[in-house]
Amino acid sequence: MKRPPLAPEVLLRGYAAGIFPMADSRGKREIFWLDPKRRGILPLEKFHISRSLRRHISQWNYEIRTDTDFAGVVASCADRSDTWISQPIHDAYVALHESGFAHSLEVWEGGELVGGVYGVTLGAAFFGESMFSRRSDASKLALAYLVDRLRLGGFTLFDTQFLTPHLASLGAIEISRAEYHRRLAEALQKRADFDRAGAPPQPSGMLQRMSQTS
Repeated sequence: MKRPPLAPEVLLRGYAAGIFPMADSRGKREIFWLDPKRRGILPLEKFHISRSLRRHISQWNYEIRTDTDFAGVVASCADRSDTWISQPIHDAYVALHESGFAHSLEVWEGGELVGGVYGVTLGAAFFGESMFSRRSDASKLALAYLVDRLRLGGFTLFDTQFLTPHLASLGAIEISRAEYHRRLAEALQKRADFDRAGAPPQPSGMLQRMSQTS
């Protein structure tokens, strides 16, 4: 297998230092590292489930999976007119997934991948990279189940990189670079397990846990 330009160990060192890679566009091979002055995070105990999202979760006309099509999730996240996910970025995260440090949470409907999110795990930190949706609220569904999984797995930091209106509506906030690095250092000293939760839960169990802590 051809070694990607960003080897897994290079990516992990970057995340441990509080930086993350991006490309200017799909066709660019150059990769640059970012350490924003203001950092988006999603406090796991503050995730907000609206009434409409709660109804959507309860309908249960979808299937939640983890890590069954990681490459497909990355490719779907890049399937837009303007994307920072270049081919070298795609290859780097697929290699990191194969090394056990990158994961996807997927929303399936009728055998079709319709939504999902992927990111990197290190210590008790989850670094969210990107998400996509081909059905109404599919990315919100993915985030809800991801937050539940991270809680059960012992994670303490959910890094969203930047704060968007979409993420803010779900409870995400913005903190300073210094505060982010402080929280990251604490999270890296702890252990967490993305797979500790086991099979994705039924919606009733997930919603009950969310109601107890949000």
